Amino acid sequence: MMRLLQSAALACVTLMLSTAAVAQESPAVGAAAPHFRLQDQTGKWHSLKDYAGKWVVLYFYPKDGTPGCTTQACEFRDNIFAYREIGAVILGVSVDDVESHKSFSEEQNLPFTILADADKKVTTAYGTLKLYMGTLAMARRDTFIIDPQGNVAKHYVSVDPKGHSELVLTDLKQLAAKAKTARVS
Repeated sequence: MMRLLQSAALACVTLMLSTAAVAQESPAVGAAAPHFRLQDQTGKWHSLKDYAGKWVVLYFYPKDGTPGCTTQACEFRDNIFAYREIGAVILGVSVDDVESHKSFSEEQNLPFTILADADKKVTTAYGTLKLYMGTLAMARRDTFIIDPQGNVAKHYVSVDPKGHSELVLTDLKQLAAKAKTARVS
C-alpha cells in the first residue's frame, strides 16, 4: 500500500512538473497581443497585423471534433452575424493541422477562420499550451479579445464552451462601446 501511495505521489509530482514546463505566462490585459503567422483551414496564411483596426476574438481550443470544441465552435458560428455587426473577427486556434481544420470546418459549416498551430509556438506565446494526461500538449480553452490597436482587452481562462460565445459577445459590445465613447470625447 505504501509503495502504491509513493508511486501515485511521484506521478502527481511528475505531472505537475511537466505541466509547469509547458506553461508560460499569458499576455496581460493591456499588453500587446503576441504576433502570429499561421495557416487556416484552406492553407491561407494569416497574421495578427492583417486584422489591424478590427476587434479580434482569438479563441484557443484543444482538439477538432471533440464535444466541447464542437459546442464552442458552433456557438461562435451561430452568433457570427452579431460579431460581424460589431466589426469583430473570430479566429480559432488549436494545435491540429490544416487538414484536420479543413474537415472540422466543413463538417460544422464554420464561417470563420481556424488556424493551425501544429508547432505550438503561438499557443505557447499566448500561455495556453497545456499537457493533458501528462503527455499530450494541446491548447487550453482560453479566449482573448484583442482591440483594434492590437492589445489584449480581455482574457478568459479555461472557459466552459457552453454559453461562452454569448459571454464574449456581451463583453465585446461593452468594450467596443467604451472605446467608441473614448474616441468621441
